[in-house]
Amino acid sequence: MRAQPDGPDAEARLAEALRTGPFAVALRAALTARGLALHRVRHRLEQRGVSVGVTSLSYWQRGVRRPDRPESLRAVSALEEVLELPEHALTRLLGPRTPADQPVARPFRMLVGPDSALEGLLAELEAPRDGGLHTVLQYERVRIDAERRLASREAEHVVRAHRDGMDRYVAIHCGEIGCDTGRMRAVGLENCRVGRVRRAPEAGMVAVELLFDARLAAGETAMMRYRFEDGTGEPSHEYYRGFNYAGGAYVLQVAFDRAALPVRCRRFGRPTVQAPPEFLGDLTLNAHGTVHIVEPEIRPGHVGVTWDWE
Repeated sequence: MRAQPDGPDAEARLAEALRTGPFAVALRAALTARGLALHRVRHRLEQRGVSVGVTSLSYWQRGVRRPDRPESLRAVSALEEVLELPEHALTRLLGPRTPADQPVARPFRMLVGPDSALEGLLAELEAPRDGGLHTVLQYERVRIDAERRLASREAEHVVRAHRDGMDRYVAIHCGEIGCDTGRMRAVGLENCRVGRVRRAPEAGMVAVELLFDARLAAGETAMMRYRFEDGTGEPSHEYYRGFNYAGGAYVLQVAFDRAALPVRCRRFGRPTVQAPPEFLGDLTLNAHGTVHIVEPEIRPGHVGVTWDWE
């Protein structure tokens, strides 16, 4: 079933995104304007003899991966037809790969992909390029609701300052296609409070300052607990976390509503944005409808869980 598109506003955002790019934002705008869920796009591509998984489509529209192999570029051309776009409307936004596309020190903004919306949010909040904080320990709980949407994610987070004067942590939340950033809400639960909030509706992103009670000296730690409430986008197929630096530990739990359990869950990781995901094994749902992964020693890159609904 095709969802209802957003009308003239969505078409205007699409026209602007196709004109200015980048590719990920334009693809996301096209999907929103046409009201097509990713599984429907995959089906229509298959009807044209092109095989692309929902996970790959999700990576492309988030800017996590770049479609640059020959078969991927053919898929993008087919996407233009499926999404009723002019010929080369998306392919021209890819252009040649440049040195700027290559991660060097793997800062956060490169871990989640080169996206001008993210850059803009971090600039508005005057976030330091290196973050100023390292993760010591993070325990994250993600809840998927009965409509298969990412309903919320809650984090208990211990960070250590690597220079004097750090008094806040900037948290980023990225919703699924069709999400409403105006309805997303950030809550400071323990040892932090919400400061400035900035939203990028066209990219489905929200950036939030979490303020500490005091400035940290280099080497000092802070413990905080916070939550993002969402539940506004299309069905979710994965959740991952990007890390800048090695060290520390990370635990991720994904909890599914008993009325909507996936048929398969897998753990994955990758060292860079351009690298394909490496699937590291199946995960078994327990009696409570949850799966989890543990990273006792974080490495730079992505780690997460992906799942199939059918």
